[in-house]
Amino acid sequence: MTQPQETSYAGSTSTTIRRIRARDLKHVITDLTDVFVDTVNNGSPLGFMPPITREVARDFWISLLPELEAGSRILLVACIEDRVVGSGQLALSQRSNSPHRAELQRLFVSRAARGQGIGASLVMALHQIARQHGRTLISLSTRHNEPAEDFYKALGYKVAGVIPGWTIGPSGEQYDHVTLYQDLAEREA
Repeated sequence: MTQPQETSYAGSTSTTIRRIRARDLKHVITDLTDVFVDTVNNGSPLGFMPPITREVARDFWISLLPELEAGSRILLVACIEDRVVGSGQLALSQRSNSPHRAELQRLFVSRAARGQGIGASLVMALHQIARQHGRTLISLSTRHNEPAEDFYKALGYKVAGVIPGWTIGPSGEQYDHVTLYQDLAEREA
């Protein structure tokens, strides 16, 4: 992976977390696509119906370019030895009545790199960026009663509510989703 010019955030000793701007996406898109396809096709759909192809995943990353260019979406990647092993996004509310709000989206870590604190480092880096943009209320949605929910709760997220049958799987099975939130200002107090 060619080294793009972006801001780095502290991660674990062997992990670097970088912000990827629109102009730098081309440097990480192959790695992002590989890890994303593996993640979606092995049980974490991230808004997609598995199985997905590399083309579908690549098109998804390319579709983010307008928001990355506008600065309304922040994309971070976690790297070990210049190889992308995880990613997370922050969608900054563009509404005039919610300039304090952002949504954490599509956080994932490759199966081989899980359990090393990379996911938590990504969340903390996203929180840092949220604060820099004046965002103190962070929300997210994930499948209810699955490991991701416990992961976010361990990081201080609180349950706002559960929506039954929010998404479906490849066989038509329904999945409940939980909306979680964290007030960064409250956490700092």
